[in-house]
Amino acid sequence: MPLAFFSDVHANLPALQAVFDDLDRRPVDGVYCLGDLVGYNTWANEVVEAVRTRRIPTIAGNYDEGVGLASPDCGCAYKTPEDEARGEASIAYTNEVITEDNRTFLRDLPRHLRLTYQAPRNRAAVPIEILLVHGSPRRVNEYLFEDRSDASLRRMMQRAGADVMLFGHTHKPYHRVLLEETDDENKRYRHAINIGSVGKPKDGDPRAGYILLSVDPEAPPESRERVRPTFIRVEYDVERAATAVETSDLPSAFAQQLRDAR
Repeated sequence: MPLAFFSDVHANLPALQAVFDDLDRRPVDGVYCLGDLVGYNTWANEVVEAVRTRRIPTIAGNYDEGVGLASPDCGCAYKTPEDEARGEASIAYTNEVITEDNRTFLRDLPRHLRLTYQAPRNRAAVPIEILLVHGSPRRVNEYLFEDRSDASLRRMMQRAGADVMLFGHTHKPYHRVLLEETDDENKRYRHAINIGSVGKPKDGDPRAGYILLSVDPEAPPESRERVRPTFIRVEYDVERAATAVETSDLPSAFAQQLRDAR
């Protein structure tokens, strides 16, 4: 059975509930979260508590670290002074509403998680190393957009010892298959997978997103089908989430961003 991975909920409880409802109808071996539970919407505590209640292994996003440290800086890269001012208002709001218990939870989250898949019937088979990061292995807030070169992604994964690297932060899902030829004329494939965003997509599709990941450790490293991600999109009540922003002290621009998925 596959594993499920989601990221970048950003305090959007209706979107997270829709993803959980969808997951509850699917056979999966486990569920993991790649961070940024909070920020930009009103349900910071409810989202953190929903993840804690389900005991979902979670790594820290840059927003989680900022709120965990009660910092006024979320580590985000804003393009305009207007965006920066709205971002400052967002983290100030989140710092004000978060409970101290949930702040401690966010502060204690790990930066990375690693999963190793070994073929149970063939100990000579090469294991599959899966690395979970929020931004990149180097920085929690590094943006790995789809135009990142194959060479850069391959080098990053080689240094991290990752056959599969799962990440979020950009809110734009994609899957890059990286061919790697070794000195002895063998080849292998690495997989760089941005899993998108549950609560604040930026790819023009307002539906909540997550992935299911199937792995076959029995397959040789030169098989592209050793790792197979499936991108899932789930309808949710976008208007409820947008209205919650508009009736709060958060900048109303965040509401339209949810509607437009931009």
